[in-house]
Amino acid sequence: MVRYFAAAKAAAGSEEETLTLAEPATLADVISAALSVSRSAVPAGTPPLERVFSRSSFLLNGVAIRDHSALVGPADVVDVLPPFAGG
Repeated sequence: MVRYFAAAKAAAGSEEETLTLAEPATLADVISAALSVSRSAVPAGTPPLERVFSRSSFLLNGVAIRDHSALVGPADVVDVLPPFAGG
């Protein structure tokens, strides 16, 4: 499952989705599969999902992951966390 937050949620048009991937799958495969999903038009001013991904951090089962070659299992949860500001 992939969960989207903030700008990623707006660009994806949903809070979460389940992707079907061949095993073994990597974080790079998850990103590629998410980008290949046919989506509705994004709200005006929302960057495309590809740009959001390029600037985002990822969590795998709640743990930060930077290595896009890391394995992702069918029961794993990937969170997409775009940069955000706030206090």
